[in-house]
Amino acid sequence: MGDSTEKKTSKAKAKKPKMSFWKGVKAEFKKVSWPDRDETLKQSVAVVAISIAVGVIIAVLDLLIQYGVNFITSI
Repeated sequence: MGDSTEKKTSKAKAKKPKMSFWKGVKAEFKKVSWPDRDETLKQSVAVVAISIAVGVIIAVLDLLIQYGVNFITSI
């Protein structure tokens, strides 16, 4: 009989940290300084523009390297 009581107590103790974890998460989310709509839009545009620029640079480098390798292997 003592074993079943200990199992119930250990299960209750196991659930307690999960609840305090989520309370902590909620408290931390309240501390976050969320950006406003304009700031989010500006940052999103910056990310897209930089991504496109880096993509173009990588594509150009790829073409140059491909041309160089083809030139060297055709000799």
